[in-house]
Amino acid sequence: MTLLRDHPEVAHVETSCADAVPEAIASLADAEVEVLAVHGGDGTLQRVLTELLVERPFGERLPALVPLRGGRTNMTALDIGIGRDPVRVLAALLDAAASGDLARRSVRRRVVCVEHGAHRERIYGMFFGAGLIHRAIELTHRIFPKGTSQGVLGGTLVTAGLLARAAVMRDADGILTPDKIHALLDGEPLERPELTLAMATTLDRLFARMRPFWGNGPGGLRFTALAAGVPKLGRNAVGILRGRPGPLASDEHGYTSRNLRSLRLRMDCGFTVDGELIPPQPDRLISVSATEPLTFLRA
Repeated sequence: MTLLRDHPEVAHVETSCADAVPEAIASLADAEVEVLAVHGGDGTLQRVLTELLVERPFGERLPALVPLRGGRTNMTALDIGIGRDPVRVLAALLDAAASGDLARRSVRRRVVCVEHGAHRERIYGMFFGAGLIHRAIELTHRIFPKGTSQGVLGGTLVTAGLLARAAVMRDADGILTPDKIHALLDGEPLERPELTLAMATTLDRLFARMRPFWGNGPGGLRFTALAAGVPKLGRNAVGILRGRPGPLASDEHGYTSRNLRSLRLRMDCGFTVDGELIPPQPDRLISVSATEPLTFLRA
C-alpha cells in the first residue's frame, strides 16, 4: 500500500489466513503500537478481539481499535462510524495523530464475551445470535456466492425475510422451527423457553440502521428474543427493527428485550458470533456478557 510506504514509522503486518492473526498481533504488541487498525470484515475483527482479550499480548493496556471496512460484512465498522475507503480512513487517522487530535475521534464500545464448552472457551465479538440466525447464515452460504451477501449481513436479511414468512404462512422446510433455549436473564428465567429468535449485541445499531432492541435495564448487553407463536408478528415487525415496537410487543406476549449484565443459555441449537458458525451440540451451556468499554476510533 502506497500510503504505508510513505509512512515507514507505521508498523504493519499482512496476513493471508486466520491462523496468522496471533503471530501478527504478537508482532504489533512487541512494537508497542497504540492504535491497531484491522482491515477486514466482522469475522477478522472477531478473531483479533479474541486474541487481544484471551491471550493478552498487550497486557491490560489495549490499543485503540480501528475496524477498516473490508471482507464480507462490516457491521461494527458501520456502527463505529468508519468511512468506506480504508486508505482515506488511514490517512485521516495519520493526520489526526500528527496533530494530536485522535482523542476527538474516540468511540467507546463494550465487546460481547461468549463462554462455551467443557473448557469454557471464550470468543469475543460484537454480535451473538442463536437458532434461527445461525441457520439463516448457513442458508446464505448455500444460496449466495461468496462475498458481501454472506456473513451477518446476509444472515440478517434472510432472517428478516424468514420472520416475514413466518408471519403469513407455515414453515415448509423446518428452518423456522423454534428452538428450546432455557435462558436466565440476569438470573431471572425467561418464562417461554421455545424461541424463534435470540440475539445479543453491544452495538448501537445493526445493518440498515436496524435497532431491534427496546428494553430497559442496567447492563451493557442488548438482548432480544421472540418466543414461538408470538401474536401480530407481521404488524410489529417494522417497529421491532426500529426499536419502537407496538403495545402488543411485550414480555407477556413473548416479545422480550432487556439490557443485561449476564445471559445464561442452555440449548442444543447452533449459534454465531460475528458470522462464525458454531454447530449444534446437545445440552450446551453458554454464558454471554459484555466487557468493560474498549476504545475505538472513527474516521
